[in-house]
Amino acid sequence: MRTKELTKTAVMAALVFVAIYVLKIPGPNGYSHLGDCMILISVLLLGGRKGAWAGGIGAALADLLGGYMQWVLPTFFIKAFMALIMGYVINKWHHKGNWLAGAVLGGIFQIIGYTAVKIFYYGFATAMVMTPGLLVQTAFGLVLTSIFVGVLGTTGILRKVKEM
Repeated sequence: MRTKELTKTAVMAALVFVAIYVLKIPGPNGYSHLGDCMILISVLLLGGRKGAWAGGIGAALADLLGGYMQWVLPTFFIKAFMALIMGYVINKWHHKGNWLAGAVLGGIFQIIGYTAVKIFYYGFATAMVMTPGLLVQTAFGLVLTSIFVGVLGTTGILRKVKEM
């Protein structure tokens, strides 16, 4: 990885971390955050692989420093695969809005992944009770990403940052 690419990936990982660690929105089964939005924007700016690194590292670091040690590895892999799925869809589907289809598929993977880990940690019933909160968080991230992409796309910022 070139220095410029490494720097952009590190900056996006830091933005993912801040969006999760600092900007928490409390809910009945945990909290929602802007991290998913930053992960999806990372994929748009950096591509699938680098976006996966940024998303996985930033989210895992937020869990580590937030005191959720048992979630560090699951979070790293779930967020990274969410980004890889989105990047794959963007590269393979050449249609307008392919990023949104990729983000939705990645979000579905995230819901399944976290639910599977919660079944292992807490049991089936508890995991099912926690799933609606995860659905809300994922939908929240998709809606915010759509808004940011619309604004950043209209102003040309998304394209300029991508070309840097």
